[in-house]
Amino acid sequence: MKIGAHVGASGGLTTAFERAAAIGAETIQIFGAPPQMWRRRKIRPDECEAFRVAMAETGIEPVFLHGPYLINLATDKPEQLTKSTDALSEDLRLASAIGAKGVIFHVGSHKGAGFAKRLPQIKKALKQVLKDTPDDAWIILENSAGQGGSVGSKLEELAAIIAAVGSDRLKVCLDTEHAYAAGYNLADGDALEETMALFDREIGLSRLVAVHANDSKIELGGGVDRHENIGEGHIGRAGFEVIMAHPAFREVPFLLEVPGLEKEGPDKPNVDILRKIRAKVGAG
Repeated sequence: MKIGAHVGASGGLTTAFERAAAIGAETIQIFGAPPQMWRRRKIRPDECEAFRVAMAETGIEPVFLHGPYLINLATDKPEQLTKSTDALSEDLRLASAIGAKGVIFHVGSHKGAGFAKRLPQIKKALKQVLKDTPDDAWIILENSAGQGGSVGSKLEELAAIIAAVGSDRLKVCLDTEHAYAAGYNLADGDALEETMALFDREIGLSRLVAVHANDSKIELGGGVDRHENIGEGHIGRAGFEVIMAHPAFREVPFLLEVPGLEKEGPDKPNVDILRKIRAKVGAG
């Protein structure tokens, strides 16, 4: 189990490794483009090669990209759907070029139309993305907290997407805060066992390739996406001891997306807490 974080890459992609080293991250997630914009900068081949070299030299890997927040494959707006598939495809091509594992992204929101109604559209969009992108980059679906008709708050919805698309390239990133807010009590040993048994039955644990490690400002089942620093939320430090001790996560990278003690994003204190828990539970 490697412990890392989402880090910035402003000033050039390779700067992510400097930021990662400063907080003790062993694995990282970065944005390939501004998360709140469709417009993106073209990354040159020499930048991609420099990134691969830096990854090899630092040993900070695996690397994941996070897709723009604007992506919505369940939208009823054709223009947004086109921009969403284009953005996801661009990030997947970048992931392949820099040696990242794949792109973690939020599937989107059906805005009350219902998941079943939007599933055929999601399937068609993902099949097109698969066709247009390199085979060595994973499409990594992230579970949601459930607010605003967001897709994937139920594991069964992620399972339905994966079954409909039928590709080994589809994987899953489990966000602990989103899961907790959606009603999965990961902080309780018995409930966690039930959740991961459901995950294995519906999706398959082999598809779990990353964890977004976030405590929750929201109570269990609150249905809202609000991250908190490790040990300062409703999951709590004891809850992360339960999570990290579970065998399903033993070889899965943990990526922090917490606000940080200075509200500047994931920081060394949060990384250090997860490292101490990892040592305590013998997970790495």
